Amino acid sequence: MLFVRKGADHLVVRSARVIDPALGIDELLDVRVDGGVISQIGLNVDANGHRVVAGRGLVLAPAFVDPHVHLRTPGREDEETIASGTAAAAAGGYCAILAMPNTEPVVDSAAVLGSLIETAREEAEVPVGFLAAITKGQLGEELTEMAELADAGAAGFSDDGRPVRSPGLMRRALQYHVITGRRIAVHCEEPALSRDGQMHEGEVSAALGFAGYPSVAESVMVGRDLALAGYERQPIHLLHLSARESVDELRQALAAGVQATGEATPHHLVLTDEAVASLDPNLKMNPPLRSSDDRSALVAAVKDGTISVIATDHAPHARHEKDVPFEEAPFGVTGLETAFAALNTHLVEPGLLPLPTLLARMSAGPARAYGLEPPRIEVGARANLVLLDTETTWRVGEDGFRSRSDNSWLLGQTLRGKVRLTVADGRVAYTG
Repeated sequence: MLFVRKGADHLVVRSARVIDPALGIDELLDVRVDGGVISQIGLNVDANGHRVVAGRGLVLAPAFVDPHVHLRTPGREDEETIASGTAAAAAGGYCAILAMPNTEPVVDSAAVLGSLIETAREEAEVPVGFLAAITKGQLGEELTEMAELADAGAAGFSDDGRPVRSPGLMRRALQYHVITGRRIAVHCEEPALSRDGQMHEGEVSAALGFAGYPSVAESVMVGRDLALAGYERQPIHLLHLSARESVDELRQALAAGVQATGEATPHHLVLTDEAVASLDPNLKMNPPLRSSDDRSALVAAVKDGTISVIATDHAPHARHEKDVPFEEAPFGVTGLETAFAALNTHLVEPGLLPLPTLLARMSAGPARAYGLEPPRIEVGARANLVLLDTETTWRVGEDGFRSRSDNSWLLGQTLRGKVRLTVADGRVAYTG
């Protein structure tokens, strides 16, 4: 389900604070990689002539997995390509990403999917998987050939950007999990309620005079899709949750035994709708930034594991598309290269989230949500590692982005935390 150009490196990371939350590791250790595989973990390991990376004062952790990325190919290669998007992922500490299917054309056939896989095998800097659409053209009228797409290599199914409005069609899509074994990932929005909303419906939208997008437009669809998943006894993944009511629905469903996972984005975990008062088009996203109460609920859910996945929803746009008044700008922001630093700065440093919890939600949690092998620091495991400097500060945008687009919600801000090394599928993909 994941595809990448091949390679394998030899290296030793010396005297790093090794943290693997899933394995209960948090201690100063050396880690040696032979031919892309972790071969030794301990103190004073033999370098064996390998490249030695100084890890003193740094954190070595399982590399990150981002299950919600827009690579814009085919169709908008001016905004992002497989090569540029995976290079951005490597710079952000990711060893694997999953790409959404709302491209031009939509990834709704084995032919389109096959072309992407072929390109990834030649160009991808980190392993990348491709979700196929749930419905043909993402029009919500007819299911795609889900079994054929799974056989062709689809990593999952989603109509991200559009909800599956028909409950009957959504039920049938869930039933196909028995055949495909692939997760259904849903964008939860009731268009009759969100309508032409530009931002969260509340005091700020009223003051600015913008059409509001109420939180109930998300949570009512979250409740419906969880109910269908529970009835069919099939797993479901909820994309980019933003509202307290959505968290409540997910928590209740998990308590009832529904096989569900949910994700939150860095921007929803850090910002509120008050930020939109700046009228910066880079703060316009779907779902929108919501209230401080919603943000608090999301952070609490990430901390207690109700939300087990942090995903960037990396959505590149050409500069001219965002260089317009807020209400005319498209939804979406980039995030691959800034996610860890933003969350370390705004959640870990203030004490809202322990560092090991953040690492788990960015690595093992996303992998498990899609049935992927979680990255782990264990002898015999393929090396998927990220070396983090949690103390260094840097200014976003100062050195440019590896992504082809720069519509970041963090432009000009100073963050604490930087990726120094990414090893993805046994190969050094980034050194910074």
